[in-house]
Amino acid sequence: MTEERELAPGLYLVATPIGNLEDITLRALRVLKQASLIACEDTRHTQKLLHHYGIKTSTISYHEHNEAERSAELVEQITQGARIALVTDAGTPSISDPGFRVVKEAIKCGIPVIPVPGPAAVVAALGGSGLPSDSFCFRAFLPAKHGARRRELEAIRTSTSTEIFYEAPHRLKETLEEIVKVLGSTRPIVIAREMTKIHEEFLRGEAGSVLQMITSREIAKGEITLLIGPAGAEHQPSITSVADRVQELTRGHKLDQKAALKKVAKERGISKSEAYRELQQGR
Repeated sequence: MTEERELAPGLYLVATPIGNLEDITLRALRVLKQASLIACEDTRHTQKLLHHYGIKTSTISYHEHNEAERSAELVEQITQGARIALVTDAGTPSISDPGFRVVKEAIKCGIPVIPVPGPAAVVAALGGSGLPSDSFCFRAFLPAKHGARRRELEAIRTSTSTEIFYEAPHRLKETLEEIVKVLGSTRPIVIAREMTKIHEEFLRGEAGSVLQMITSREIAKGEITLLIGPAGAEHQPSITSVADRVQELTRGHKLDQKAALKKVAKERGISKSEAYRELQQGR
């Protein structure tokens, strides 16, 4: 076994799991172990990951409320030879998470900024969505206020790219209603929820039908990524048939057909008998 290389001074942007703790690279573990200090969005959250892998490196908070002050402190430590690892609660630092300010300060001071790639919800959701991935735009969270959200959706009415947003569970139904009004009920969309976790699921289809699925059930929690297909894709066939979704669940989630069919029926807001009929028609 080769000897581990010692880290050079610098700012290391370490991507961490978005749910499943196994989704971390060997390089990320080495950097976290060898760092002088780990700057965390929430030290309590990060400690769970560090404890899982037996990493005892000291931690310090770095979040949206102390970024300005903390960035200066971290940059000063690096200039004195420290190796700082920056992590967020989940995913990649600076991607809709804290990190931009300290990265900017480090670059300004000539300090090396070293990305340690890994999980990012936006990429995982796009890959599993079934929507075009040759051109896409990530826009972080949709505005919470009705008027601003509507303007944001109006701006992508004729977009020829897949548009990707994060959304809060309690606003999801309202957002889908707005999508139907602004972009039309046939615009293809995908909701990716709780990715890499036990209750991971993808809801795929036209905006109107996905809205019906959400209306028939309650999504009170969970990390949600919302993907909106390009304009002009409305006339394409439905993204995922009942048969394809059942096959996906039996293979990827190791459910038997009966359990998979029940889950699909619940996802789509239809009866099990209706789901079964569609399953037979799709074969």
